[in-house]
Amino acid sequence: MIEVDGLTVRFGGVTPLDDVSLRFAEGACGLIGPNGAGKTTFLNVLSGFARPVAGSVRAFGEDLLRIGDFRRARWGLRRTFQQEQAIERLSVFDNVGLVQEHCGGLRASRRRDVERALEFTGLELLAEQPVGKLSARHRKLVEVARAVVGSPRVVLLDEPAAGLPDEETEHLGRVIRKIPDAFGALVVLVDHDMNLVSGCCRTTAVLDFGKVIASGPTEDVLRNEHVLRAYLGTETQL
Repeated sequence: MIEVDGLTVRFGGVTPLDDVSLRFAEGACGLIGPNGAGKTTFLNVLSGFARPVAGSVRAFGEDLLRIGDFRRARWGLRRTFQQEQAIERLSVFDNVGLVQEHCGGLRASRRRDVERALEFTGLELLAEQPVGKLSARHRKLVEVARAVVGSPRVVLLDEPAAGLPDEETEHLGRVIRKIPDAFGALVVLVDHDMNLVSGCCRTTAVLDFGKVIASGPTEDVLRNEHVLRAYLGTETQL
């Protein structure tokens, strides 16, 4: 479980997160909202790229903000970014292996860990291919493989399906849905594709203007009138 209380982030005169309190339980959880709502800033706080001016974040009972940002990966926090992070000239295997190494994985288990991540994402036959020669679909799956290699406890996915057509998004969704059971990890999914979110996440929270405007079962949240108005651009700041 991730428990967030009173989380506030300020960049000069801008407050991208304003007294945010959330609970993410087991499984896959959605975090949605219009552009500029604060979603990526939220992930940046959890992964150590941004520091809050107030609030707390506890993950599985531990104070996440007291863990050095460089140690969070070894603790078990993984993340994808909107911009792909894989190194194009390296093979799929080596790209996933780099993450296993940097996250404190044992050298003795490196091949086993990487092969498990590749099999999970369906990339085992492309293990020796340079990432730069892959299709967009397979490059997205490489990012997921990098996020699940080793022993992840929390997996943060920032718009993992961006740019993919519907059929390939559906395939990616099937992979994401399996992460909690396969690895025992809690998944936080940020995406603008509501079909992907509703297909993967039992619960969802919604940010708008840096504040939580809804949280609960995904089906109920997506019907919430405040959420609908926020996406239509007619919701006023609370």
